[in-house]
Amino acid sequence: MEYFDELVYSVVSQVPYGKVVSYSQISWLLGQLNAARRVGRAMRHCPDRLPAHRVVRADGQIVGECAKERKQTLLAEEVIFKANEKIDMKVSSWDGKGYDKNFSKI
Repeated sequence: MEYFDELVYSVVSQVPYGKVVSYSQISWLLGQLNAARRVGRAMRHCPDRLPAHRVVRADGQIVGECAKERKQTLLAEEVIFKANEKIDMKVSSWDGKGYDKNFSKI
């Protein structure tokens, strides 16, 4: 596992219940402003114990065709969806408050 992936998983582990975070938000929190795709690659191998369902596109769309239905089911209990089936990012987006940059290794 790459060190960058460990950093991504550290952020994902801190996303609170009822909130979501986008791939680009994770890259910004890590100081890698243009690394959203790299975050996406890391998320493909995200450990099962982490709340991977809370990572979505910046527009609120759930991605990952093989797990989309499962993610949508889990998120339906946590966040607000708009009529277009996208998450209401204004209400549900995690602002990163409380993010601990001094994480212990995953």
